[in-house]
This record gives sequence, C-alpha cells and structure tokens, in this order.
Amino acid sequence: MSDEIKVLTLNIHKGFSASNLRHTLEALRVVLRKSNCNLVFLQEISGESKRYLKRINGWPNTNQLEYLADSIWPHFAYGKNALTSDGHHGNAIMSEIPIRCTHNKDLSLYKISQRGVLHATLENGIELLSIHLGLFERERQRQLDQLIDYIRSEIPPEAPLILAGDFNDWRTLAHSRLCNELGLSEAHLASQGFLAKTFPALFPLIAVDRIYCRNLQIKEASLVTSSLWRQLSDHCALSARLSSLEDV
Repeated sequence: MSDEIKVLTLNIHKGFSASNLRHTLEALRVVLRKSNCNLVFLQEISGESKRYLKRINGWPNTNQLEYLADSIWPHFAYGKNALTSDGHHGNAIMSEIPIRCTHNKDLSLYKISQRGVLHATLENGIELLSIHLGLFERERQRQLDQLIDYIRSEIPPEAPLILAGDFNDWRTLAHSRLCNELGLSEAHLASQGFLAKTFPALFPLIAVDRIYCRNLQIKEASLVTSSLWRQLSDHCALSARLSSLEDV
C-alpha cells in the first residue's frame, strides 16, 4: 500500500438519533459521503427490520448497508450478530478498495448480548476488523480472549491491520490488552495524546469507540464534532488518516 487512506468508525444506533425519536439514515448517508473516507467501519447497522420497513417512511427496501454504500463504496461486507423475531443487525465495512474475502466471527456469550467481529481482507493486503464488544467487563475480557486468539491465528503478524469499532471499554482494560498482547496502536491516542471521548454523542463523557492499527503509519486522528454529526446517533464518529510504513 502506497497511498494514504482515510478511515471512519461509527456506531449508527440502527439509524436512529440518541433519543430513538428520529430516523437519521438519510442524513447519515449525506455526511458519510462528504467525509471522503476510503474505509468506513459501522456497528449496530440493521440488516433487516420488518417492523421499521412497514412503519418508517424512507426505510430502505434493501438494507441499510446497501443504502449507505450506494455508489460511493462499491465494496462492502456485513456481519450478522443480533437476531430477533423482527430481523437482525451487526457490524459492517464499506470500502473503495476491492474486498478479497470476509469472515464473521461470533463473540456472543449471552443471548441478550449478541456480539461479533467482522473480518475483511482487501485486495491490497490490508486486514480490516469491525467490532462491537459487550457491556460487561467479564464478558468483554472473554471476548478479547477470542479476538486475540483469532488475530494471532488468522492474520499474519506482518500484515497491515485496522481494528475499529465500539469497544465499550470505559476502564481501558481492553485497550491495555490490545496494545500489549497484539502490538496495536490507537490512532487518536497516538495523534492527540489521549483516547477520544465518544459517548454519549451530545455530551461525550467516555472513550468507547477506537481505531487501532498495526504496521501502518498514523498521520492524524480526530473526533467528528459537528452538531449535525452528533444528532445522527448516540455515539460520535472517529476518523483517522493512515499510510504505509514505507511512506515514512
């Protein structure tokens, strides 16, 4: 990889505002397009909702991922995690770069908390992981065990790697393990000197959303702070510019 890439991650709250009173998917598609990102990592994206398809004007007839990707990100992948009688939701990746292969790994430990990590390998060799970890510390630590084992066994240590998503890691215990056991660097921490506070969106108090990488150079990272973005989900978006180590 020789060109710089721009990455963004966001928990889209199934396309609703923090209050759940406003459907935000159309506005979200507009701001995502304007972000000019090459890679977008999404969490809590709805793959199917029979109820909202009938009740909400403007709910996509296909699915949220195809609606958001449209013609801007021709390559995309979806990992189904949470199954309900109404439909399902999970993690997603949208990419300008062709995707060679994908795999969705189930990290669920409880029926009430269905979680996973979506793994995509790009044609240029970059490994992508979009993740959403559980709410409870014990749950997250067991999910981290699975994640660390998976990365060690499935991803070559020399491969460029981006791991992004909602870690629910307000105590930074997951952060310590990812850095110490996998040699990952968090983009906002490396660029700004601290982990970005991303939740709740209207008044961020805790740092739960992250962009980690390995074998890539972190050029800059920032919290997406405009008032419009903060009205689109209960999380703030986080972005980063990365490039190959060869470009140093």
